[in-house]
Amino acid sequence: MRFVDEFRDPEAARHLARSIAELCEPGRRYAFMEVCGGHTHTIYKHGLEDHLPETVRLVHGPGCPVCVLPMGRVDDAIAIAEHDDVIMTAFGDMMRVPGGRGSFFDAKAAGADIRMVYSPLDALKIARNHPDKRVVFMAIGFETTAPSTAMTVLRAQAEGLENFAVFANHVTIIPAIKAILDSPDLRLDGFLGPGHVSTVIGCRPYAFIARDHGKPLVTSGFEPLDILQSVHWLMRQLAEGRCEVENQYTRVVPWDGNRRALEAIGRVMELRPWFEWRGLGFISHSAMQLREEFAAFDAERLYDVPGVRVADPKACQCGEVLKGVLEPWECKVFGTACTPETPIGTCMVSSEGACAAYYNFGRFSRSRVREATLLADPVVRR
Repeated sequence: MRFVDEFRDPEAARHLARSIAELCEPGRRYAFMEVCGGHTHTIYKHGLEDHLPETVRLVHGPGCPVCVLPMGRVDDAIAIAEHDDVIMTAFGDMMRVPGGRGSFFDAKAAGADIRMVYSPLDALKIARNHPDKRVVFMAIGFETTAPSTAMTVLRAQAEGLENFAVFANHVTIIPAIKAILDSPDLRLDGFLGPGHVSTVIGCRPYAFIARDHGKPLVTSGFEPLDILQSVHWLMRQLAEGRCEVENQYTRVVPWDGNRRALEAIGRVMELRPWFEWRGLGFISHSAMQLREEFAAFDAERLYDVPGVRVADPKACQCGEVLKGVLEPWECKVFGTACTPETPIGTCMVSSEGACAAYYNFGRFSRSRVREATLLADPVVRR
């Protein structure tokens, strides 16, 4: 199938694996962070670690928007949903995210009107059909989903729908990467740039990573060969003594981003002074809120929210997993008390969470099962 099979060709994967192995310097170990949770799932779904030399390690980062949401924001959303005149709407993976007072599913069972939607336009349709209620959309995501929220707010304004509102939790990727780079706990050789976010912001904003921190970055697609090729490009840069931002995902990502999407975000939203990230703490100018002229659509202005910081469960180590300091299987409750059916932390809830990826694809320990075809190749074995 075109655009699928050509990115999953086994022979091409073996060729890339040999090329990566040939670029490894004797005695040196490499660590590359895949920022996006979608990359993490591709890596473990297709066993890409088994196609890499033992000296090349892929580290997951804070690229899952549901995973980085702190428990206090879930409690704030539930507090809004508990108003009699409110219909709260959210994406499916938000429904099971645990807060200090339980999840959306728990609040729904207790009587709150909370509904799953596939887009903010679905929430807008509910608002049209229920003029006696205020419909609040729980907006989450990086710059990838922010344009759809912004366009929906503009649509609501144009239609004069006064019973639609947004509880904004959109975060931005660049401050998170800066926080990772400033962390003393992690040593990285480069980054696999987030493909989805880059379709909106482009590749130019990553220039500081190479310029100021000396780390190469390759914006990568999500197919197996995309990721292997991106790792190869990173290894080639290091071998050649270069440090640049490269775009492997050119079939989707424009270098300067999507101008119309960026204009929609800029028109409706502005940066918050600060925002709390699970595992990373408070990061300045790292999230977005609605501008003052759209205050009538801002649920945080329309309702009093607790705004209380809620500590994560002591047994859960989502924060360390999000920073790449721990592997999911190193968490004490991973795969036992914490599973996709009974999640304790957000990394086990979301379809993009690192813990869910490790659990669903059977990665429960440090051991890596090498591909038999690769073991037969002395170049890859070294």
